[in-house]
Amino acid sequence: MRILLAEDDRQLNQTLAISLELEGFTVDSCFDGEEALYYGEQNIHDIILLDRMLPHIDGALVLKKLRQKGISTPVIFLTALGSLNDKVTGLDLGADDYLVKPFETEELLARIRCITRRPSALSDNDDILSVSDINWYMNEDRLEGPSGSCTLSKREAALMETFLRRKNQTLSRNLLLLKVWGPDSDVEDGNLDNYIHFLRRRLRGVGSHLQIKTIRGIGYRLHDAASVKK
Repeated sequence: MRILLAEDDRQLNQTLAISLELEGFTVDSCFDGEEALYYGEQNIHDIILLDRMLPHIDGALVLKKLRQKGISTPVIFLTALGSLNDKVTGLDLGADDYLVKPFETEELLARIRCITRRPSALSDNDDILSVSDINWYMNEDRLEGPSGSCTLSKREAALMETFLRRKNQTLSRNLLLLKVWGPDSDVEDGNLDNYIHFLRRRLRGVGSHLQIKTIRGIGYRLHDAASVKK
């Protein structure tokens, strides 16, 4: 899971980033509102941790602009503004949660787990993503299908989860590269094709009806071949 951390206090930013990475998250850090808006507009993150009082563009305006552009990435405000009016305003702007500084890392992690929990996609075990005929064990990077299971590499896992959370959506090559390799990576375009090949082989290997279809000139789409035949 990739998190955008927008916090101008560099020491706090670094401390939070280290704590989140130790929990298995991929973290992209930025330190002002302009950067937060730019990275948020790429729509490659699973959650945004947004300081309310950022330089250049404050967090409230960043969130407002993102929502106006139709970007629905969950946002948790991190702020020293803790009055009831501040909380209500932040939530009304489109934030999913509001955490007042100072806070304990354990509370932040609990709120992240709560926000990213998706009842429509997750089974009773929050670590399992069930889509069509497969189960994806997120904490183990393990794919389970009708005829077996296999463990994926970290890069394969990030790409697989991106597809599973967006079944039947056409994903551009650029979005996939940003989502899996990050905004500052110099990865070659051909690497994506190689990993798509690996994932197709993985899906066949576990006997799944899910297929990754090439959308010429755009990117790829994960769909259920069995339901298409019906």
